[in-house]
Amino acid sequence: MGYRTSPRRTNLAALAEAGRVARQRLPRKNLGIWDKESSQRDPLKLLEQQESTRVPELIPLRHHRMAVSPFAFYRGSAIVMAHDLGHQRPHSGLHVQLSGDAHLANFGLFAAPDRTVVFDINDFDETHEGPFEWDVLRLSTSFLLASDENALSERVSREIAFIAAKTYRHAMLQYASMHEIDIWYQRFDEAWLENLICNLHGKAAVERIRRYVAKARASNRWSAVEKLTETLNGHPRFLDLPPLLTRIPLHHEAQRALNDLFDRYADTLSGGGRALLSRYQLVDAAHKVVGVGSVGLLAYVYLLKGYHSDDLLVLQAKEAVASVIAPFSPTPCLDEAGRRVVQGQRLMQAQTDLFLGWLKGPTGRTFYVRQLRDMKWSPDIDRMDEEELISYAHLCGRTLARAHARSGRSVSIAAYLGKSEKFEEAVATFAERYGRQVKTDHEAFRMAIKMGTLPESGGHFGLPNFKVSARGIEPVIQPKTLST
Repeated sequence: MGYRTSPRRTNLAALAEAGRVARQRLPRKNLGIWDKESSQRDPLKLLEQQESTRVPELIPLRHHRMAVSPFAFYRGSAIVMAHDLGHQRPHSGLHVQLSGDAHLANFGLFAAPDRTVVFDINDFDETHEGPFEWDVLRLSTSFLLASDENALSERVSREIAFIAAKTYRHAMLQYASMHEIDIWYQRFDEAWLENLICNLHGKAAVERIRRYVAKARASNRWSAVEKLTETLNGHPRFLDLPPLLTRIPLHHEAQRALNDLFDRYADTLSGGGRALLSRYQLVDAAHKVVGVGSVGLLAYVYLLKGYHSDDLLVLQAKEAVASVIAPFSPTPCLDEAGRRVVQGQRLMQAQTDLFLGWLKGPTGRTFYVRQLRDMKWSPDIDRMDEEELISYAHLCGRTLARAHARSGRSVSIAAYLGKSEKFEEAVATFAERYGRQVKTDHEAFRMAIKMGTLPESGGHFGLPNFKVSARGIEPVIQPKTLST
C-alpha cells in the first residue's frame, strides 16, 4: 500500500502532542549520533546483494560511475544509508511518504502540464513510507559531500548542511499553520524561484536563475527527439548508439504485444493523459542506460508518432524494484513496484507529468513510465560555488518540507522540530560524521575494484541481447544471475 494518512478526525492538539512524544522516542540531539559498530554494516555486501537482481553486463559500468568520487558513491549507494538509518537505530516515528533518496542531485526543474517550469523533487525510485528525518539526513549529508568536493572548507561545508536542515524546519513550521488544501496547491514556479534568490543574494543573482530556466526550456521533448532519433525513408526511428542507446527493431507480433502493454499502461494514467496517449502510435523502441545508482536496471525508450508526421514523442519506461526503505518500514510493499513509484510521486510532487504511469512487462518486471526530458534540468553540481550551494540548500530544504507536508503530518513534525536550532545542529553533526563514513566506504569500494573483487568497466561495457517476440521485448539473461 501507499502512505497511510492520519485519521481524518485527528485534531491539531493530538497532532502536536504526537510530535512532542516523538522527542521522547528520539531526542533531537540524538539525530547527530552515528555509530558504525551498532549498524552491523557491510556496504560492499549490501551493494552486491542489490546487484544480484540487475543486468550483469551493466554492473561494471555502475561501479565505474560510483568510483569517481565519494559523492558519486553516495548517489549510488542509497541501500547502504537506508540500512544504516533503519537497522536498530531509534527513529521519530513520524512517518511521511519519503523520497528514500533525497540527495541534492535528485531535485531540479521540469515542466508542469501547463508548460510552466517548476522546481521539485524529480526522482522517486526509492519512495516509501518512513520517518521524515531519514530524508533530511540524506539531503544534508549530500550537501556536505558536494561542498567538500567543490573545495569548500569544512566549516562552510557544515554550514551548508546546516542551512538545508534549518530551511526544512522553518518551512515545516510555516506549513503547520497553513490549510491542507493550500499546501497541495503550492508549487515553486519561476516567479517564486526568482523571489527566493533575490531575497537571499540580491537582484544580481536572479539572472542565474533565469539562465537555468532557459536551459530547462531548451531541454524539451524536441531535444530528446533530435538527439536520439533519425528519419530513414520517411520513417522516424531511434539511433543505434550502443551501448548507451541500443535500438531494438520491432516485428509485427512484438509491436502488437507492446501495444497491448501500452493499453494497460494507459489505464494507470490520470486525467487527460489517457485521452492524449490514445492519439499517438508506437513506432520504435530502444534500451537506454541511465543514472548512477540505477545502472543495471532496464530502461527502455519508446518513440511515438501522432497524426502529423512531425508530431513525435519519447517516453521512458524505467524498471522499478523494491525500495531500499522497504525492509525498515512497517508498510508492506506493493506487488507492483512501478505503481509504488507513481503513487509516491503523485503524493510528494506538486505537479506531475501527464504521462506518468506504470506497467508490468512480459517477464514480471514492473516499470514506471514518463515523458523523457520534458524540460528536465538540474544544475552542474561540480561547478556550484558557495553562493549557489547555499541557494540550493534553501531551495531543496523547503521543497523537501513541502513534499513531506503533503503527507498530512506537518503539525506533528513542526512540534517535534521546535523553534530552536537543536534540530539543524544535530543534523549537521550527523552529516559531518556520516560524510567521513562515506569517504571510508568509497575508499574500500575503490580498493575492491583495484583488487578485482568488484568488476569495473573503465567506461567500456556490454549489454545483454534483447529477444523480440510475441511477448514483447525481453533481455536475454542467464537465469542463475538474474531472476525474470
